[in-house]
Amino acid sequence: MKIGDKVSVVDEDLNGVVTSVKGNIVVFKDEYGFTYQYPKEKLVPKNSDIYENIKIVKKAEPKKNISKKHQKNALVLDLHFHNLVKNPNDYDSFERLFIQKERLLETLSFCRKNHLKRLEIVHGIGDGVLQRMVWDALESQTGLDFYNKEILHHQSGAVMVEFH
Repeated sequence: MKIGDKVSVVDEDLNGVVTSVKGNIVVFKDEYGFTYQYPKEKLVPKNSDIYENIKIVKKAEPKKNISKKHQKNALVLDLHFHNLVKNPNDYDSFERLFIQKERLLETLSFCRKNHLKRLEIVHGIGDGVLQRMVWDALESQTGLDFYNKEILHHQSGAVMVEFH
């Protein structure tokens, strides 16, 4: 270090310009005109030119993998009959309800087999026959909780199922 160098004190918020060097002791003056004495080991050169030629490398932030069983979106099963078959008018009401129940049970076993955590069953609002069938089928199952998806629990068009 020589006279005129800018220095900064290690472990303190203090810097200034060197005014004299006496052996191991460096004397410097801060921006307010106060004089300080420190050993050379406690001072570091304050030179912004040191950092100008250093290239900054920006690394991509690693993407967090979320497994399918922990995804936020639930699997959705829509039990409206026109979504289940090609020609809905070819079936009577008993066959319709039977096909809807089979699809519900298949989907429940699919969710268990693939370790899915949530299933949303859309049954719609109607006279309540399909809704009652869904609730009866879910009540007969073990290892799951279910509740109406809507805040108003009467006449909601969907049931949310959570598997244990």
